[in-house]
Amino acid sequence: MIPEKLQEIMKKDGVVAIATLGEDGPHMVNTWNSYIRVSEEGRLLIPAGYMNKTEANVAYNNQVLITLGSSKVTGNNGPGAGFLIKGTAAFVTDGPDFDLLKSKFSWLRATLAVTIDSATQTW
Repeated sequence: MIPEKLQEIMKKDGVVAIATLGEDGPHMVNTWNSYIRVSEEGRLLIPAGYMNKTEANVAYNNQVLITLGSSKVTGNNGPGAGFLIKGTAAFVTDGPDFDLLKSKFSWLRATLAVTIDSATQTW
């Protein structure tokens, strides 16, 4: 289940940071809140145009950390709210998760599908 506050944040402007760990150490890539979709099963679906290093890292270790936030959503202490998401990731290049994003983003080469293990509001 995706918390209501997290759903609200995903509808506003903001940067998303995705951290992975590969054989040669950590790596981070960014995208936008507005690019994320949610599958019927509650997975986060993130379009990947490049993300080649991220994909290699996920093949090595499928655990990801994601942070996202928006200054336009009220948080625990006033303006601004954000989340830390811990999850399990996979890159998919066909099927419903891929098709959903391909219909929105013509430049898509894969979908980063993240099953949420925890979503903690950080501010």
